[in-house]
Amino acid sequence: MHASVVFLFWALAQSLLSTPDMPVQKPNVLFLFADDQRADGLGISGNPYIRTPNIDQLAREGSRFTNAYVMGGHHGAICMASRAMLMSGMNFFRVYDRLAGVHTMPMAFAEAGYTTYGTGKWHNEKEAFEASFHYGKNVYLGGMADHYGINLRDFGADGRLGDPIKKGYSTDVFAQTAIDFLTDHSKNQPDKPFFCYVAFTAPHDPYSPEVSYYNYYPDGTLPLPGNYMPHHPFEFDQLTVRDENLTGWPRRPEVIQMILSDYYALITHLDNQIGRIIQTLKDNGQYDNTIIVYAADNGLAAGSHGLLGKQSLYEHSTKVPLVIKGPGVAVNQAFDAFAYIHDIYPTLAELTGVPVSDQVEGESLVPVIQGTQQQVRNSLFTAYRHTVRAVRDERWKLIRYPERDYTQLFDLENDPLELNNLAASGTHAGTLDRLMKLMTVWQEDYGDNHPLTAAKVKPTAYDPDTLVRKPDQWQPEYILKRYFGEKP
Repeated sequence: MHASVVFLFWALAQSLLSTPDMPVQKPNVLFLFADDQRADGLGISGNPYIRTPNIDQLAREGSRFTNAYVMGGHHGAICMASRAMLMSGMNFFRVYDRLAGVHTMPMAFAEAGYTTYGTGKWHNEKEAFEASFHYGKNVYLGGMADHYGINLRDFGADGRLGDPIKKGYSTDVFAQTAIDFLTDHSKNQPDKPFFCYVAFTAPHDPYSPEVSYYNYYPDGTLPLPGNYMPHHPFEFDQLTVRDENLTGWPRRPEVIQMILSDYYALITHLDNQIGRIIQTLKDNGQYDNTIIVYAADNGLAAGSHGLLGKQSLYEHSTKVPLVIKGPGVAVNQAFDAFAYIHDIYPTLAELTGVPVSDQVEGESLVPVIQGTQQQVRNSLFTAYRHTVRAVRDERWKLIRYPERDYTQLFDLENDPLELNNLAASGTHAGTLDRLMKLMTVWQEDYGDNHPLTAAKVKPTAYDPDTLVRKPDQWQPEYILKRYFGEKP
């Protein structure tokens, strides 16, 4: 059924259910946010190997965006900028990774009469969380963490987050916290809408699943990514940043398969806990009047292009899952319209009738969801530090490395895995020139003043055998034994 027809049926039903004396209650919002999940890390995305039945069902009952992206990051912790963009509705050249003093999405919902509640990861300033939510419990202030014993804080009576206390496995704790809030709210404030933000730390590394999910996907049973490489073909930034240290170079196929087994297990466990949250909404009679968003803060390489992390501008690292389900949202639709993380705030605001502040730069996706527009933009711009820039349209993608004076051009229609660089082909000189000009337009519009060729050009050649890795302080016993061969 066409999206606009679905919306008309919903609007008619709402009008029949309301009277002048009994206005329709505003829809609730439940925001489920994953950490480091590739867009293809869902069964509904066409991945036949991973099991995500609950998120897949949300997508079937709502709308899924197949070209949703994080705009980029200023440093290795991409999620800091991503979450700042999500909460502010601004692009990352304006908000950077700071939220202190910024008017945030939950603030807007609070001002519109919503009860706002947050749990899980908050990778921006502590005071920004305290200013954004009415209530909060089991909040993690930071980036990486050991899932088995994460430092969590609760709101005190003074409206401030208290001292950190180590608790159980992160995914379970955050899900149960959300369930407790939803249950209490349905009992104590059934007529007041809520905005509940649940930010998981999975499937971010350490890739250490909850114990009952060990070997859920046995080693060697998952295929390598189609763009697997033993190492990245050229140097473009710090190739030992953060996630890249989990295994050595060359990336051995059997180790990449181990990583995927653990990564998929983290996602399936996450899906299971999301199923529990959804069932709570149904048990409490809140499901039909709740807009549910499932998204992630960035993607992940996990062996693609010889990389493990998200500090690049390939599709696997910048594209994220985005599912929206609920009142006013088309059912069982997949849209290929370009979307950014910072579009979610204005989208939810329009669906709920909540005003947004003048700072918001994202585009509401409601016209796409309701079938009145095919897209809200016809191209997309991404960036990482001062070292990489990219732009894409419906077919073509250009990646520029200013420090290396190097360019990649991919025909995504025929080469979605970004394996065949056509930049040096004279056949595509016109496309190359057009996209370079488009990139400069995006830079000007978004306040990006970095030159596309550095004053001092560095070599692209490097020796992977010289790269040195070591575990960080967050890696638990499971990781040390499995990937570093260390005794605890």
